[in-house]
Amino acid sequence: MSEDTNIRWGWIRGMYIYTIVTSGFLGLGIIFVPDVIKARLPWPVEEPTAFGVVGSLYVALGLLAILGLRSPLKFIPVLLIELIYKSVWIIGVCIPLLVNSQFPRYAMPTLVIFVTFIIGNLIAIPFHYVFAKSSGK
Repeated sequence: MSEDTNIRWGWIRGMYIYTIVTSGFLGLGIIFVPDVIKARLPWPVEEPTAFGVVGSLYVALGLLAILGLRSPLKFIPVLLIELIYKSVWIIGVCIPLLVNSQFPRYAMPTLVIFVTFIIGNLIAIPFHYVFAKSSGK
């Protein structure tokens, strides 16, 4: 129980709530009212199946984040997935586009939101807990 004193419970729950609000509700919108979401998004969306995959992933993350509110440490992998895929997108997509002066202005809000998730998750995720050796039971 002494290792729990270093866990930022408020940050973890805050990131789950942020995931529910942003990913969960955006995903539901993409699935159930795609035309409304497409009209409000700052970026072009032409491929309906890819758009649906994104929506499905976001709904799944939102639903898992709801479970994370109940059992924060059991659902840390949800925050890790967000941290990793958003970091990969920035490193693998955004930075090369920025270096080549091809980064589209419409992607800036997505970049800002992803950076807030990355910073929040780096603060919230108890890495000492994640990388602790298990008892091997």
